[in-house]
Amino acid sequence: MDADDLDYRARTLTGCIPPGLVTRLLELGHEREVEFQAGRGEWFCALEWARLLGNRGQREQALEVLAPYVATNWWPATQAQAELLEGWGRAEEAIALSRPYAEAGDRLALVFSARLLARHGRSGEAVMLLRAGIQDGILAECLVDVAETAGMDEEAAALLEARVEAAVPACNDPDCDNLRMEPSNAVGLLATIRERQGRIEEAITLLHTRETTSVNGRDQLADLLARHDRITELRAYAASEYHGHAVQCLAEMLEERGDVEGAIAAYRTFGATSSGMWHVAVPLSELLVRHRRSDEAIEVLRALTENNAEDWLVHTLCTLYADHGRSREGLAHLDAIKARRDGKEDWALFQMRLPLMADCGLLDEAIEQTRAHPEGDTWYAAWALSDMLDKAGRTEEADAVLAQHPAVNSSLRAERLIDLGRIHDAVRLLQQPISKPTTPAWDGNYSTEPPF
Repeated sequence: MDADDLDYRARTLTGCIPPGLVTRLLELGHEREVEFQAGRGEWFCALEWARLLGNRGQREQALEVLAPYVATNWWPATQAQAELLEGWGRAEEAIALSRPYAEAGDRLALVFSARLLARHGRSGEAVMLLRAGIQDGILAECLVDVAETAGMDEEAAALLEARVEAAVPACNDPDCDNLRMEPSNAVGLLATIRERQGRIEEAITLLHTRETTSVNGRDQLADLLARHDRITELRAYAASEYHGHAVQCLAEMLEERGDVEGAIAAYRTFGATSSGMWHVAVPLSELLVRHRRSDEAIEVLRALTENNAEDWLVHTLCTLYADHGRSREGLAHLDAIKARRDGKEDWALFQMRLPLMADCGLLDEAIEQTRAHPEGDTWYAAWALSDMLDKAGRTEEADAVLAQHPAVNSSLRAERLIDLGRIHDAVRLLQQPISKPTTPAWDGNYSTEPPF
């Protein structure tokens, strides 16, 4: 085994048996196959087999399964072994195993080792391990987390303040007031420390200086205001924040207090602004559904997609139609969109028809329409067609469809073969030799090839 090869296969899920299919094999009782493949370099088989042995009390055998992988010095294998050891109450062994990787500067190993140390009463060591990497956002976030239990909040804050003060202009344009800060999340992390120190005003002031206000759909300032019951300030902030994440936080707060009408009104008020409803239509519809007002939820999305049918919103609408027994209305809505486009329907919208048609008992018609669609012979259409054929009990045909596109559909086809009981064929398909692609230099043009 080779660490680079293991890493490539694990990251790309190519040339190997992926985790989902390992789980499927075990569910169907093919333990011996998983055990056999674990000994032949199949990482995900080895990982699950080791966990299974550990759960059965066969701990030394579990470590033996992982040993060849750990011997390659590939960090994920070492991490897996350390996790097993910690789970068995052997934390000191886990710490000793992971520490050399952390000390060598491996970013993932640093985070894992620091959190491992913190979980076992050694938070001070964790902070010392991380402080040299304070310029890295992930390491800085981990440092702030472990500093709390170490009682070293002020030391962590000082490191972050120094990074904020060291920020430099992002470019040479004198009209640009953006700053390049390392780590880029320094302000937010510093605010986190100030908040837990009870210095709320300082935290709020800091968060008002951010250039990026939302991360992964959450706004730290809005969440802070909600936690401290500063609803007047939250309302004012929500009215000015463009992305709609602050108003979502406000609505969540109101809903938790039982003020459902207030939450709905907050969304609708924001939605009345220019492009506002595009940002909050989905959380508003989810709120309405939670309170058994699905008709209103559907109307919100139907009205929004009447003249501008963005596929992600139409997909949410079609899902609502299907979930509430109104699939035929969903099909009618798609028909109306198609009519407005002179009878043309690209694959992104067409595929939304398929679960609706299946719900209406039109599975055979859905299969035929998919075959007849202008994009029906593409590799991505083969996924949907294969799924429908499988649902119709035509698994052999489902496999044949995928076989027409061998370069891109091996994982899904292997799943079909496993369901047909052809385990060795499935494994052979997944283990076909791979050639690592070379990435050409970008020529400045984006691809226009679907799926986008």
